[in-house]
Amino acid sequence: MTEDSQRNFRSVYYEKVGFRGVEEKKSLEILLKDDRLDIEKLCTFSQRFPLPSMYRALVWKVLLGILPPHHESHAQVMMYRKEQYSDVLHALKVIRFVSEATPQAEVYLRMYQLESGKLPRSPSFLLEPEDEVFLAIAKAMEEMVEDTVDCYWIIRCFVNQLKNKHRDALPQLPKAFEQYLNLEDSRLLGHLKTCSAVSRLPYDLWFNRCFAGCLPESSLQRVWDKVVSGSCKILVFVAVEILLTFKIKVMALNSAEKITQFLENIPQDSSDAIVSKAIDLWHKHCGTPVHSA
Repeated sequence: MTEDSQRNFRSVYYEKVGFRGVEEKKSLEILLKDDRLDIEKLCTFSQRFPLPSMYRALVWKVLLGILPPHHESHAQVMMYRKEQYSDVLHALKVIRFVSEATPQAEVYLRMYQLESGKLPRSPSFLLEPEDEVFLAIAKAMEEMVEDTVDCYWIIRCFVNQLKNKHRDALPQLPKAFEQYLNLEDSRLLGHLKTCSAVSRLPYDLWFNRCFAGCLPESSLQRVWDKVVSGSCKILVFVAVEILLTFKIKVMALNSAEKITQFLENIPQDSSDAIVSKAIDLWHKHCGTPVHSA
């Protein structure tokens, strides 16, 4: 038996007995042992496979630039990150913008606003749409990352990545969604058009909030693995798969308002299958990623 066929046999066996991803985990551990982490290889891994939960925060911190590629610098850099977190939090407490009673996601928002020079004059001012997006992402991230310092830095850099790296791509996603839904199920798209629903779909929830508040965090983190490692296009295929999964329900609704209302509050029990199928669709249409897709 050749080395490749042995590996394939082992992978199928592992999957059958419930150890799917055993070899992928070993591959990631090898990558993480390098003195200088290879960002491109970590991106490729994250695009192709779900990250094991025990390594997710570390990989995200490296890919988002919170930690440098060099292992020996990690402890010192995180010490600086922690000091900066403490200083910003202390400043907010001094000016009485936050207190012990402030919800953690709002604390993260005020820290981000202060650091980016956008702190309003009063905590009672109405939130801007971009603040609502930040809060949605922060609330989801809280469920994924236990350490508050790690959590803040990951939210901060994740939001900045959306604003900077994906700034031009995000507005194109509704058009791409329509294109791929047409390829997968033109009749379903036709129904949405007949109901004048295409322009009223929950694109803000899907593409600006990256499904935060739509999918449970256990499923959402597998989508965000792809976003963090460079692909916001995965969001399109999650949206397409949601429509395909709930096709019968959507086809039975005859107004844009009812369709949108349903899609904003989809049942949670299908989310793991939706994400798995969405990743398969993404690979089908975009190829197995070699690097950022």
